Amino acid sequence: MSYPMSSNQTRPMSQGNYQGPGDLPMGSAKEQTLMWQQNSYMNDSGIHSGAVTQAPSLSGKEDEEMEGDQLMFDLDQGFAQGFTQDQVDEMNQQLSHTRSQRVRAAMFPETLEEGVEIPSTQFDPAQPTAVQRLAEPSQMLKHAVVNLINYQDDADLATRAIPELIKLLNDEDQVVVSQAAMMVHQLSKKEASRHAIMNSSQMVAALVRAISNSDDLESTKAAVGTLHNLSHHRQGLLAIFKSGGIPALVKLLSSPVESVLFYAITTLHNLLLHQDGSKMAVRLAGGLQKMVALLQRNNVKFLAIVTDCLQILAYGNQESKLIILASQGPIELVRIMRSYDYEKLLWTTSRVLKVLSVCPSNKPAIVEAGGMQALAMHLANPSQRLVQNCLWTLRNLSDAGTKVDGLDNLLQSLVLVLGSTDVNVVTCAAGILSNLTCNNQRNKVAVCNFGGVDALVRTIISAGDREEITEPAVCALRHLTSRHGEAEMAQNSVRLNYGIQVIVKLLHPPSRWPLVKAVIGLIRNLALCPSNHIPLRDHGAIHHLVRLLMRAFQDTQRVSI
Repeated sequence: MSYPMSSNQTRPMSQGNYQGPGDLPMGSAKEQTLMWQQNSYMNDSGIHSGAVTQAPSLSGKEDEEMEGDQLMFDLDQGFAQGFTQDQVDEMNQQLSHTRSQRVRAAMFPETLEEGVEIPSTQFDPAQPTAVQRLAEPSQMLKHAVVNLINYQDDADLATRAIPELIKLLNDEDQVVVSQAAMMVHQLSKKEASRHAIMNSSQMVAALVRAISNSDDLESTKAAVGTLHNLSHHRQGLLAIFKSGGIPALVKLLSSPVESVLFYAITTLHNLLLHQDGSKMAVRLAGGLQKMVALLQRNNVKFLAIVTDCLQILAYGNQESKLIILASQGPIELVRIMRSYDYEKLLWTTSRVLKVLSVCPSNKPAIVEAGGMQALAMHLANPSQRLVQNCLWTLRNLSDAGTKVDGLDNLLQSLVLVLGSTDVNVVTCAAGILSNLTCNNQRNKVAVCNFGGVDALVRTIISAGDREEITEPAVCALRHLTSRHGEAEMAQNSVRLNYGIQVIVKLLHPPSRWPLVKAVIGLIRNLALCPSNHIPLRDHGAIHHLVRLLMRAFQDTQRVSI
């Protein structure tokens, strides 16, 4: 469909506006062209070009800022800043001249002369230039290449030097040996040459001989320092082990020099952690006795390494536990728990005590040394791993500590710990309270006075079907509700804390016989209080007891048949 258009149609024109080329005043061709461009861009009707130069207004009005303006694009006017052509040419020349300097500054800043200022081409601080964006990756590439070259140089140097250094280490002159050992120590600080050293079994053997036979302090320090550096690699550990390095390192544990001691114990620690066969070799070399003797030192970080070595050696090995006991180890370990507050040392020491606490011979020695009181000092520590190790150790010791006096602080801490949300913590605390309140009237009264009955009832309610918690908690309540001056108060307290209903429910399946037995004993104690009779009957205690009696009788009959 076409729309007719009158050839005589006219529109009002403002001064200086023209509708088409035919309306232009006569002038030069250039002026006519510019004037046509100016009016075409401003008032294109859509017929000449078929397009408009700006989006239509949504409000139906023209943009106020553009209304009445005329856009003039005179390409002959140059830059608005008013730079002359000579200035523009000079800037272009300077930009080209400094391009190589900018690249050099980005990639090799160390090659520039001091005081040289390079003009920046960055106009917007938020938008880095192309050279700036390449600066960081180019520096990384340069460093990688340099490191690779240096690595190869170090490896080549060490490979060429090792045969000669081995000869020098075996020299009879101690001065020569000392100089060679120091040179090898320096080489071992670099990765490439360190690998070359550990790949040479003859070199490692020469270092072991140096620390075994030399009386020169500097030779020993340099040689054991090299072995320490090698021990950070599995290949180095294997080389030390195969060269018989463990007996030599154990011998150095008697050295009076701190640096030699540090190198020796850390190297042995790495061997114990990562090298098969090292534990037996350390035991055979007398390492346990030497390490226990080192517990008398006062450097906490050094002690942390020593105690970790003892834990590794004692775990699962009864002979090692007895050697530690014979060397007065429990006394020193308890002293450390009393004397220091460095968390890592306390944690490693508590781990050794935990391993020793399952040994029938070490258990009474730890208790006698005051181990239970020392461990109780750390139950409020913010370190959860330390608290858990102390609790497990205390639980192992608690059956041997029923006659120990002066445990009030421990008992009070245990009552507080029952409120923890950690299952392991609550399990240990309930078990310790159960053991310490068995046949100990003093401890029973103390726990009752610290609110232990209320805490134990809440623990049983929260535990639900977790028998690892409910069984020791019920046993502790059974102890607290009989044969001491506060027993009647404890019996009433169970009822007042709504414990009778929960306790009676524990007579139901799936409760196992050990728990059922403890619950029956507790109900017997609760029944000694007349005020508990009605609640016990109301919650079905008699019915459940009769049912259990019949079940037990039937089980007995089946066994006899």
